[in-house]
Amino acid sequence: MQLGTHLGPETEVLGFSWGRALSAPYDVFHVHWPDSLLLGSSSGRSRLKRGLFRALLLRLWLRRHRIAVVRTLHDAHGQRTGSRIDRALLARLDRLTTLWICPSPATPLPHGANAHTIEHGDYRAWFEAVGGGALVPGRLLYFGLIRPHKGVPDLVRAFTALPTGPDGRTDGGTDGGSVSLRVVGTPTSTDIGAEVLLAALADDRVTVSLGHLSNQELAAEVAQAELVILPYQDLYGSEASVLALSCARPVLVPSNAATRALAAEVGRGWVFTYAGPLTTAAIHDALARCRDEQRDRADRPNLSAHAWAVIADKHRTAYITALQLAGRPYRGAAPAKTTLGTPAA
Repeated sequence: MQLGTHLGPETEVLGFSWGRALSAPYDVFHVHWPDSLLLGSSSGRSRLKRGLFRALLLRLWLRRHRIAVVRTLHDAHGQRTGSRIDRALLARLDRLTTLWICPSPATPLPHGANAHTIEHGDYRAWFEAVGGGALVPGRLLYFGLIRPHKGVPDLVRAFTALPTGPDGRTDGGTDGGSVSLRVVGTPTSTDIGAEVLLAALADDRVTVSLGHLSNQELAAEVAQAELVILPYQDLYGSEASVLALSCARPVLVPSNAATRALAAEVGRGWVFTYAGPLTTAAIHDALARCRDEQRDRADRPNLSAHAWAVIADKHRTAYITALQLAGRPYRGAAPAKTTLGTPAA
């Protein structure tokens, strides 16, 4: 994890495991997607994970003046989905959270929450390490976890309505060349995975690969894309968008305060937005604009605000603030141990 690498030797980072979460000594519990801690591959495993989650909540409550809970809030959908029991467990974790980290000032927070704004770090060094691939003209890409609120089936259905000419080439209103859609990622439920596959059956220009990708496979998929489409509902800050931009690949995202700020930050021709639900016309127009602005944009987007030295420094400050809020006095050193929960996705 790049954050752990850049935090420096004064902060020991413990990767998440249930054993560590329930018994290891640590000062800060930092979690990105707490709902993922409740996901099981079967009803039995889900019950087991709920039991472990309850034990974790008890430990955090008993040690609430010794352990600070830091939560990176990517969106609020994890709190509104799942069973009634899961939502209640997540609400209990919310009440134990000491400090919230938001990727954008536009992120909605619980009333009265203490929060720091910290952007997603870039992935340029990561791409240089694992390599990439050659761009495939007309390739559109969705990648990442496939969750119900991320709109992936809607993306597939909107794409399949792009007209195809008599010669079998897509009339995207661009150069008349062929266009394809690639969907890669792990579904968070059997139902959402099946919905994506069913939508893709309508068009042989759509290919879907469900499951975990290696770093090399992910880098190759992103490098091949002419445009990355991330049709999330209520997108406030997306690690996937920063990952795509790190590979110098433009993105299409919903229009809101956070995405408009990102577009202004990284420079012209890198972030395209659409209003309302994702439509066939929005995809058509975005690809056309992407190609029109290619000659005017810089070789790489400006990601200076996402440099890991900056991001790590902000996290150190957030951890120290969280410890102070939890009642742990700051004595001039960074927190000794931090355990990170599920990584951002």
